[in-house]
Amino acid sequence: MADETPAPIPILPNDAGPDGHILHSLTLFGEMLRRVGLEIGSGNMLDLVRATEYVPMGRRGEFYQAARSILVHRKQDLTIFDEAFQIFWRKPSDRATTMDLRSLGEQKRFRKPQISTGRDDESSNEKLLELEPDDDSVQNVDLNKTYSAVEVLRQKDFSEFTSLEITEARLMMAGLSWDLGNHRTRRMASGTSGPLDLRRTMRQNLKYYGEFLDLARRSPKKKPRPLVLICDVSGSMERYTRMLLQFIHTISGGLHQLEAFLFATRLTRITRNLRYRSIDQSIDEVSKAVPDWAGGTRIGESIKTFNYDWMRRVLQGEAVVLIISDGWDRGDPDLLARETSRLQRSCHRLIWLNPLLGSPAYQPLTQGMKAALPFVDDFLPVHNLNSLESLSKHLNDLGNERMVMKTYRTPSLEEPVPIPEPEDRPIDRLNLPKFQHPMWGKSPRH
Repeated sequence: MADETPAPIPILPNDAGPDGHILHSLTLFGEMLRRVGLEIGSGNMLDLVRATEYVPMGRRGEFYQAARSILVHRKQDLTIFDEAFQIFWRKPSDRATTMDLRSLGEQKRFRKPQISTGRDDESSNEKLLELEPDDDSVQNVDLNKTYSAVEVLRQKDFSEFTSLEITEARLMMAGLSWDLGNHRTRRMASGTSGPLDLRRTMRQNLKYYGEFLDLARRSPKKKPRPLVLICDVSGSMERYTRMLLQFIHTISGGLHQLEAFLFATRLTRITRNLRYRSIDQSIDEVSKAVPDWAGGTRIGESIKTFNYDWMRRVLQGEAVVLIISDGWDRGDPDLLARETSRLQRSCHRLIWLNPLLGSPAYQPLTQGMKAALPFVDDFLPVHNLNSLESLSKHLNDLGNERMVMKTYRTPSLEEPVPIPEPEDRPIDRLNLPKFQHPMWGKSPRH
């Protein structure tokens, strides 16, 4: 009887299931990539599983290229994916474990992380194995200090968003609350305090034979404060245009009254185009309605058109005006300053949102921004989801007090003279110029 040689025991892949099926390893690999900050969906993992039918996993280089092209969507994630792939799909002789992957999403791009060694059941505070350090300052890896995918998305600049991230950001923006408060109208309504409503008092007291026992009062009626959006869609704002349109469409569904305008070289009203439920259909209609999309920038002339044609129609009830622009203007700075000052005096609050303000090194040095900034109540950034959340909190905390508006002064070519503070220049009411009637030359009698 011939000697039967026992069959060799197959070596299971890293983190494979008890049956040795590779699908379990692919699932763990995708879960690990999500934990280090990569945007990996179930559809991407299914594509990778289908790719294994054409790219055998025995060829490490081909499988690496296939997985990299399917699972990586952003350039800044290439380094993280390369390190994660090297650690997860390691040789069995390597004692580094996948449970010791730490903070691949937070490390600097020019440094290599440290991976702890030992078996899977060893503690994480043991000796660290250094993988090809570039300098003396090597970072330790700690998974407890990593940011989640949502936190990474909240801090990411709008100009770097992918189409999938824009969809996720729209869902996050829908959860923000926008409450600009109420304003008093001229109409009166029934209330507990205020002047006496004689007509309603007489009607209610007929059951008492005309004796005024129940007094009805009336107080000013209150309505939600409207919001006006004036957004720049010129060529310099092209990186942020689609995301800002997503923001305008989302906020339009949560407010009682909103008016939206777009401008580049001319002003276009898009309020009716935002009534579609589908954001894609709204953006398509808006792109057809705006003839100067991604063109030049004339902020002063656009605001002047708004002041002359639309101000009395939409700035009712102490409206709040948001101007979204980077401040790059090819028009007259004096015109921009004059029209911005007029717009500020006509609304409850004028807020300028600049996507470039999110950069720590940004300074408002452009002519357009320098001309408009003295007449702006609030100068805020709008470059990521965290800035939108801060904007919603700022709008929700707006008070009912109207701001003391600044007056426009024609800029001089000489060095500007500093204006003293209000407490340093008391008003002498006795020396105020009296009103002179053009016919009689003195103040008319009242």
